[in-house]
Amino acid sequence: MPKSPAVEITYCRLCKWGLRAAWMAQELLSTFAEEIGSVTLTPDATGGVFEVRIDGELIWSRKDEGRFPDLAELKRLARDRIAPDRSLGHVDKKS
Repeated sequence: MPKSPAVEITYCRLCKWGLRAAWMAQELLSTFAEEIGSVTLTPDATGGVFEVRIDGELIWSRKDEGRFPDLAELKRLARDRIAPDRSLGHVDKKS
């Protein structure tokens, strides 16, 4: 049986982004309940950090993108790595 993917969300605790990180973690867990093995929230104190990794691979960086991910965008990025053949329904439709 293949190892289930591990998601890590690193967020700036100084910026108080913990609730945003927890919300995104809950949404990923809800959407990918059968596929995700774990979600870890990692507080960071270097300032302005918000990153999402799957099995160590960076899929989102606030620093690189200059913004937070839209939830639908984050779900598509996660799906592409976790379950590429899976439909996300309305989330797959880009506005």
